Amino acid sequence: MTTLTTIRPLYLFLALLFTSLTTQAQEGKAKDLLDEVSSKVKTYEHIYIDFKYALTNEAQGINQETRGDVTLMGEKYRLNLMGTTQIYDDQKLYTIVPEDEEITISTQNPEEDDAITPSKMLTFFNDGYTYKWDIDQDVNGRKIQYIKLLPKDSESEIKEALLGVDAQTKHIYRLIMSQKNGTKITITVNSFKTDQPVAANLFAFDESKYPGYYINRLD
Repeated sequence: MTTLTTIRPLYLFLALLFTSLTTQAQEGKAKDLLDEVSSKVKTYEHIYIDFKYALTNEAQGINQETRGDVTLMGEKYRLNLMGTTQIYDDQKLYTIVPEDEEITISTQNPEEDDAITPSKMLTFFNDGYTYKWDIDQDVNGRKIQYIKLLPKDSESEIKEALLGVDAQTKHIYRLIMSQKNGTKITITVNSFKTDQPVAANLFAFDESKYPGYYINRLD
């Protein structure tokens, strides 16, 4: 006759086994979807993204919302956000602030920079994160599948991130980053255009266009 004390360990083992298998299946689905996103991005020479940027921190009473746009070509990018333009030409980062008539120039190494820069925005999840399948939403008839990302680095400022992917196009629709200090950054893609004509000098900095600006060269 089977006793209750015999059943309980068996039930616990089966429950843990089922949970483990379910978690592995979710991680596998999440990885497959993220791999599709990465593969799709690599097929484009240029990408233009118009987006909404929101930053909130309830404890500090911060609630900001604006729009921006970025053009990407490999590691190069040109970002317009909050009245500031950033140009990265694959070696130097130029931050142009017309309000202050100031330009900051610095050397950047994407391989050493842990921040989610514009050039990493569509592929940052490939390294340094664990992930699992999360909720899906219907947005104007589009299915947006979310993947939860957790940084492997315990010292990371990011607590977790939610990456929303259009299940049909495999393009990123939304990125929600929750930081340990209570700040939440949400980037929602309004328009995603690929391989459109791009000016040859779009990623080049021309100092002559900014007469009178103070130029701060950090290196």
